[in-house]
Amino acid sequence: MLSRFYQEQGEHVVITREQGSQFAKQIADDFNPLHDVDAKKFCVPGDLLFALVLQRYGISDNMHFSFLGMVDETSQLNFPQGNEEFDITSNDKVMMSVKRDGDANLCPSLIESLTKKYVEFSGTAFPHVIIPLMAQQNVMINPARPMVIYESMAIHLNDTNLESVELESDTPEFSYEGKRGKIILRFKLLNGGKLVGRGEKHMLVSGIRAYCQETVDDLIAYYNNRKATL
Repeated sequence: MLSRFYQEQGEHVVITREQGSQFAKQIADDFNPLHDVDAKKFCVPGDLLFALVLQRYGISDNMHFSFLGMVDETSQLNFPQGNEEFDITSNDKVMMSVKRDGDANLCPSLIESLTKKYVEFSGTAFPHVIIPLMAQQNVMINPARPMVIYESMAIHLNDTNLESVELESDTPEFSYEGKRGKIILRFKLLNGGKLVGRGEKHMLVSGIRAYCQETVDDLIAYYNNRKATL
């Protein structure tokens, strides 16, 4: 599923602008301008790094991912031997830190199932979840520079002896102070209707301002137009 979204150059993994942008739009349904091919400050989707980790190291009982660097088309990613804790680096700079424990399941169908379900959930958080969530506290992101940064995510599975999972959204959380805030998106993992795990995604938000319905309507219209035309 992922082979067309990266390439190997010797011991490194490289992701072009085209590959990162295609993953965002075709797999994650994520139309963040940072993932556009012609973006001034292009950024590879964090969810693509997450997907590559699952593909290479499997799925453990408990997994925590910290996103520490912005990966672009110049990054030469090094994926080390999989231990309980390891870092994905580029030119000795840590881009992602991974912690895990428990047996690792390398079942391709489970990995593909979890990857697809999580990436779909993650990519569609904006604007469908984030904007209404912030509106409950009468604030919104800066429409000129909607800075929502992927900080970390975690997954816990009660049982990894599975071949597939379903994902169901759980209660999200938003808190802020001044112009900075934090969003936590939670989800349940199910198999045959039975709860088999949970997870959450943490994001940082900056440039928070007072809520304006007209501005929000314009922002959502702009986003929907991008989806329809790109």
